[in-house]
Order: sequence, then C-alpha cells, then structure tokens
Amino acid sequence: MIAEIERLVRCESPSDDLAAVARSAELVARIGAGHLGAGPERVVIDGRTHLRWRFGRTPRVLLVGHHDTVWPIGSLESHPFEVRDGVLRGPGCFDMKAGLVIAFHALAALADADPLAALRTPDTRHPLDGVTLLITGDEEPGSPSSRELIEREARQCAAALVLEAAGPSGALKTERKGVSRYEVLVRGRAAHSGLEPERGVNATIEAAHQIVAVAALGDPARGTTVTPTRLEAGTTTNTVPASARFDVDVRVRDAAEQHRVHTAMQNLRAWLTGAAVEVSGGPNRPPLPATASRDLFERARRLATGLGIGPLTQVAVGGASDGNLTAGVGTPTLDGLGAVGGGAHADDEHLLVAELTRRTRLLTALVAELLAPQVGCPPGRNGDRHPVPSDQLRDGSG
Repeated sequence: MIAEIERLVRCESPSDDLAAVARSAELVARIGAGHLGAGPERVVIDGRTHLRWRFGRTPRVLLVGHHDTVWPIGSLESHPFEVRDGVLRGPGCFDMKAGLVIAFHALAALADADPLAALRTPDTRHPLDGVTLLITGDEEPGSPSSRELIEREARQCAAALVLEAAGPSGALKTERKGVSRYEVLVRGRAAHSGLEPERGVNATIEAAHQIVAVAALGDPARGTTVTPTRLEAGTTTNTVPASARFDVDVRVRDAAEQHRVHTAMQNLRAWLTGAAVEVSGGPNRPPLPATASRDLFERARRLATGLGIGPLTQVAVGGASDGNLTAGVGTPTLDGLGAVGGGAHADDEHLLVAELTRRTRLLTALVAELLAPQVGCPPGRNGDRHPVPSDQLRDGSG
C-alpha cells in the first residue's frame, strides 16, 4: 500500500492543472485495474478526467473519492515524500490519495474472498456486483464538473461511502456543514483623492459597510458562520476607489439556515448614495446531516468492534466533501473512511501507516455487509433484499 501511495503522491495533481489531473487519472486507473481486474470508464467533463468502475447492472453501494489536490506542481521539492517512524508524509497523501489505495485494496479483498471465483462464468454474479467506485478530479474547488455525475450515481444507490480522510483519532465524519460561496461586487465613482474627493463615491467605504453587514449574518448558536474572506479595492493611492470586491464563505448545519443567509445576501443594498452592490454565487453544497449517517455509522461501529479495531468514534466537521452531495440527494452517507492522520492542506500533512490495514479491513467488512441481503428489508430494484434499513431508504429507491 505504501508503494502505491508513493506513486500517487509523486504524480502531482493540482485541481487547476488539467494536464496534471489527466496524468494522475491514468495512474489511478492503472493501479485500480491491477486490483479490480478491470479498467475504469473515463468520464471527461470540461476537460477534467473522472474515473468510474461499475460492477453489475444494478448499483447499490457507491464508493466516492477524488485524486486532485490543493498542492501546486513542484510541492514535492519543499514537501518530499517520506516514511519515518510509522508516519507517511507528502502532498496529498492524507487528502486523499491514501483513501483511493484503501478503496482498491478493500474491494480487491472482497473479490479475493469469493469462494466461487475459480468456477465463475460470464453469467455468474460477480462478488462486487452492485458496487460503483467513482473517483473524481475536481473535488477541491467544489466539484464544478463532477457534481451532476456524483448526484446521478448516488441517486441509484442505497448507500454512499466516502473515502475522505478521517477526523481526529480516526473518527468517522457523520455530519458536515453545508457551504455557500458569494462574490460581492461594489461599484462607486472615481475621483482625485486630493483635489476633489467629494466628487467620488468611495467603493472601499461602501465595501466596509457591506462587510460588516455580511459578517452579522452569522449565528453561532445555530452553528452558522458567514466569513468575508478575500478583498480587493481601488487602483492607486491618490484615487477614490471606483470598485471593490470581496468573497464570502458561508457554513451552515441545516438547509433552513442556508436559505436564510442566501436570501439576506441577495437582498444586500448600498449604503452610500451613488454606490451599487451586485451579489453573485449561492449554495455550493447542502449540509450532510447526522441523520444521513446514523445507521451506517452504527453498522461501522459494530463491525469495527467485531474486527477488534474499535472503538470507532464520530465527529461533526465544518469542511465539506462530495459526501454533502450524496446526502443532498437523499442517499444515506458515511464519510471519513479514508486515512488516519492530520494536516490536510497544511505543511504537516501526514498519515499513520499502521492504520492503513485497519481502515481497509473496516471498509471491506462494511461493503460486504451492505451488499449482503438483509432480512426484513424491502427488495431492491433487481429483486434482491435492500442493503440498508427501510427507514433510511429514499422515496422511490427500492
């Protein structure tokens, strides 16, 4: 596993470099094909390469990961790959190239454990029948090209397992905040700041008013944060600024809060006479509520205890992932099944080597149980018993 993670880390794949993402996709495809016995379908959308393995005719369990990273080309020079004292380091190792290797090994273990593999014919059901593995190339910037693909695959399945990195101490991520992103553009009127500033409409001052108003939309009691981030204004030091712009990051726990903030952002109005305010953007990812993960986490916790790798814990996080998208279409979702470590996007990004095998065993057991017929559950679309409890089924999914 370490050698495969090293190969993936050394194949740098920043999200904004389409050629690098394409190279990474080819490497991921080769490694995956070696484990799964078949190559993926390459889905290219807006120049970005996504990979899909689908086993059987009726999807039931979706595994989701991504091979793009936030690290620019050349990061290996300052952040070299290394393994020392049981800790593996390298750009993108934790978020989330190790998760891809875990997925490949977990699914390969299911296929290898098939007692009828030697007798299998083209008409015999594959041990991974019902599994779809989707690895995208644009998660870090918000899945702009893969969102519809992810949602479409999730709607067909009864459960989604996300191979994003684990939380602290290996906790699974059972709740994620929803994300909205906005750009606020302020227009004023330029004038000489020394000769006749009164003739101008200062876009910087207007932006300051707007920033204060936007920040006030946060509600700590409800877990809502509204954060003005990047700001630009003006042209020269002796000119009243004619324009300004700033970005806003919104994190919410529930859809009602996402709607409230969105409505307020759309209703921003200028404070200064002669100024104008234009708002673009909106909800990017819906929240992943705890209810979407509840039953899947209980399954995973029970399996971990049985495997002797417990106790398994859970955590709610502010960061979003493609798990928000799968949960957003109503598919029960469990996130954080990838590597155990820390430092995602940071100089100390790392993972614990000893946990790789444990996470693989857990994922293998979880997928196997979800594929197994469950007594008392309604049949799936192919006539099999559905792999998740009936109270977690989406309308029309079974």
